[in-house]
Amino acid sequence: AKCADLYQQLSKEYDKREKAIKSCVGLLSQKVNALRKEREENMDDFDLMRKLRKEQTKLRMMQQELSVEEVVKDTSLKAYHERCRQYYKPPTSPPV
Repeated sequence: AKCADLYQQLSKEYDKREKAIKSCVGLLSQKVNALRKEREENMDDFDLMRKLRKEQTKLRMMQQELSVEEVVKDTSLKAYHERCRQYYKPPTSPPV
């Protein structure tokens, strides 16, 4: 029962974090696109270019965070599988 509960908690947290990161990626993408359009209209505005670069950096960092989250998920699922494989089989088997 503890292994089943742990699996449910892990799954819920994975989903929650992934949704939060994807939401941030979506918002930052919109912001970057809006700044790109502004820059096209005003190519000489260095403050605007600085803002655009800053937002692009944030966007790249959030996209990298999705990759990091995938590694964390794989690692924790492997550890879970090693400890709980005899007691509980999750509905979808984790990649080993």
